Amino acid sequence: MVKVTMMGKMNKELYLNPHQIEYIEAEANTTIVMLSGKRLVIQEDYDTVFRRIVDYRRLIGGFKNEE
Repeated sequence: MVKVTMMGKMNKELYLNPHQIEYIEAEANTTIVMLSGKRLVIQEDYDTVFRRIVDYRRLIGGFKNEE
């Protein structure tokens, strides 16, 4: 799971399954769009989220078949 901090929700932290992310919008705010269509506006920038996803996938061995 990848930790993110919601924007405007008193810094509420959430843990997302990165396999359920459809795409990430990196404009004025970072918005994660889930496969379900739900949109999450978060405090972290795109690069931080990207690094957390890569770290998570390494942790679970997600890159073994991709290298």
